Amino acid sequence: MVPYCHLLLSFIYNFLFLLPRWVSNGVVGSPAFAAYDQGYDVFLGNLRGLVSREHIDKNISSRQYWRYSINEHGMEDIPAMVEKIHDVKTTELKISGLETEEENNSQPYKLCAICHSLGGAAMLMYVVTRRIEEKPHRLSRLILLSPAGFHQDSNLVFTAMEHLFLMMAPILCRIIPAFYIPTRFFRMLLNKLARDFNNYPAVGGLVQTLMSYVVGGDSSNWVGVLGLPHYNMNDMPGVSFFVALHLAQMKHARKFRMYDYGSPAANMEFYGSPEPLDLGEYYGFIDIPVDLVAGKRDNVIRPSMVIKHYKLMKGAGVDVSYNEFEYAHLDFTFSHREELLAYVMSRMLLLEGGTKQQLPSNQKSLKLKKKEKVNS
Repeated sequence: MVPYCHLLLSFIYNFLFLLPRWVSNGVVGSPAFAAYDQGYDVFLGNLRGLVSREHIDKNISSRQYWRYSINEHGMEDIPAMVEKIHDVKTTELKISGLETEEENNSQPYKLCAICHSLGGAAMLMYVVTRRIEEKPHRLSRLILLSPAGFHQDSNLVFTAMEHLFLMMAPILCRIIPAFYIPTRFFRMLLNKLARDFNNYPAVGGLVQTLMSYVVGGDSSNWVGVLGLPHYNMNDMPGVSFFVALHLAQMKHARKFRMYDYGSPAANMEFYGSPEPLDLGEYYGFIDIPVDLVAGKRDNVIRPSMVIKHYKLMKGAGVDVSYNEFEYAHLDFTFSHREELLAYVMSRMLLLEGGTKQQLPSNQKSLKLKKKEKVNS
């Protein structure tokens, strides 16, 4: 951290490739280091998704541990990160107390969140739900790189997976709590294979081609990602079944919405309505500037889907910008891209701008209840 810095950055990433990618290019070329060099106080955080070996409850079952959707990312994981940042900075800057600060409706720092992929969707959910609940989100700006949320424009493989998940969900959720490698031996085996892919270019090229076809021709360095330090025999990221099901629900509904608990009664208990909350309809609650960035060669989240976020925000009166780069999906964080770093830094220079505080008059107030478990 930079002591007594009043401009903060939080890099949020998704479940599968995690935060090392914000620093994977070393001191030169990594977004987090570049921001630090510019005098920003930098925090790194990622959503839950590692195996449960280090969970505080040593007896937790795999089924219990992996029982969460994107709702929990946006309403539990990110609030915990932001509040921790807030506690650190208010302690450092010797602020007297949280209640006094909230009464004054101000805070002694500006916090910008830079998020990629699912991290972007979770951050949007966080901002909207915090505003609905009339709680401070503590953010001053969002920079979202290829954010998830809308997925109807996708390739045949993703469409097939959507139908499989929706049809087989009642059965699969009982058999497969998550998609991960459960033992140290098999994690070690995958780690060895990843090293072989990099040491033998012909083999690595074949695997790269196959993985690119699976994700619709996206040319990201999929093999290179497997060589990152967090893919090891002790810890390796996985994907909760309910996160995958939530993405399938959003793709099928053609909406960026919260998790469907499976029945009008269950949804009514959590959302106060028989249908899940459509977050796109509540973009008018977003009271901070948002910068959206899409990749022209991104076939995981295509530019048309990022543009949909942009149009809804623009229509709701959000201070939003849109830009495109000649990138594939993982290029935003895994590759050394000077033009992206320059763009992000230029947007962060705008942090000193003010934000709206009032709720939009055309949006009704909702109260979201907390729910301990995600139902199938």
